[in-house]
Amino acid sequence: MLSVSTCSETIDIPLFCQNCPSRRKGSCAALSSDQLGRLASQSRRVHYDAGEALAADAMPIGGYGSLLHGVVKLSKVLEDGRQQLVGLQFAPDLTGRLFANESRVTAEAASDVDLCVVSRSAMETVLRDSPDFKHSIMLQTLRELDEARDWMVTLGRKTAAEKVASFLCLIASHATPDQDKPRTSFDLPLSRADIGDFLGLTIETVSRQMSKFKADGVIGIENYRHVTVPDLARLRVQCG
Repeated sequence: MLSVSTCSETIDIPLFCQNCPSRRKGSCAALSSDQLGRLASQSRRVHYDAGEALAADAMPIGGYGSLLHGVVKLSKVLEDGRQQLVGLQFAPDLTGRLFANESRVTAEAASDVDLCVVSRSAMETVLRDSPDFKHSIMLQTLRELDEARDWMVTLGRKTAAEKVASFLCLIASHATPDQDKPRTSFDLPLSRADIGDFLGLTIETVSRQMSKFKADGVIGIENYRHVTVPDLARLRVQCG
């Protein structure tokens, strides 16, 4: 345990949680040291390679995962095999649908992913005991709802160039939470085919818009997937 002294108390943070992004800025930040210790005692770290499935549609839910590293893509698959990406999750999001008996989407590791997994019973116990923790989870849920509504506008009303720019801004916002920073860089978590699926565009259209942004100096691209944004404000203008 790591002891951290404050003006009025000494807080013991489990070693398991010291460097966890969810403890610093995710849902677990709302937990007391005692609650965090109880939850950590029933948690385990799990690694998924890119492309591995975390959960399948209609799969029974036995636990939840706090995303420590990487990106998870959420999709719905129709009976004839057609697939639609419906969302992305980033650290320190909570994966899994709370208070549901089964998954409503297919969750797959878009990149290498590390999760802190806790059982369903342990999670629901902490939720009952901690209103602040429940409030934190609700805020994440509302943020995801807002992002889904924004994405409906993107898919329904924006041009191809604006869609690709909006996708790049989405990734940039999670790569660089400090919106005051003028530049950032990141690795694209999705292939061109997945980006096209997410945006409702063909692979060719995605590649053409990426190349145009690069030629115009809006972004730089190295090794096909590493993107540099020299001026975030300029990229945001391209979002429409």
